[in-house]
Amino acid sequence: MVHADASTFVEGVTKEEAYQQVLDQAEGLFLEQRNWVCNLSNAASLLWHAYKSLPAPSNQVNWAGFYTLDPTSSPTRPQLILAPFQGKVACQTIAFGRGVCGAAAATQQTQLVADVHQFPGHIACDGASRSEIVVPIVVGGKIVAIIDVDCAVVEGFDEVDKTWLERLARVIGEACDWP
Repeated sequence: MVHADASTFVEGVTKEEAYQQVLDQAEGLFLEQRNWVCNLSNAASLLWHAYKSLPAPSNQVNWAGFYTLDPTSSPTRPQLILAPFQGKVACQTIAFGRGVCGAAAATQQTQLVADVHQFPGHIACDGASRSEIVVPIVVGGKIVAIIDVDCAVVEGFDEVDKTWLERLARVIGEACDWP
């Protein structure tokens, strides 16, 4: 049974412990639930509350959520469409290859960007964002979604974030029925 306490993180946890709780809670919430909207909504909430429980720079995360492959886009001009998230309103569609999200989608590789102002073609949906990590969710060799997390400080993410978000991407990819 889904319970709001799933997104309660105790004060003083390490980043690794917070991510482990995100994974454990996500797996429990996804059990017998394959709807991607439902699962991405809960995952966005888990991430948001995990980051807010941690010290700086993690607690400076200002956007955490997802974009999915837009099923109305053409194979020759694929794009992402906004999916569940926590934070300020966001760009609604992003073409593959455009900005950090589009780069992750086009290359199917995690993009760990220390300073978004140094990233060619960065899309500034929120001018307060200074660093970003985008992790592709790939199923059967095909991009189905991306995890996108923005931080209001430079160098807000590191290899620990990359490792754990890539684990979460695999769990989400396997847990959902994708359109």
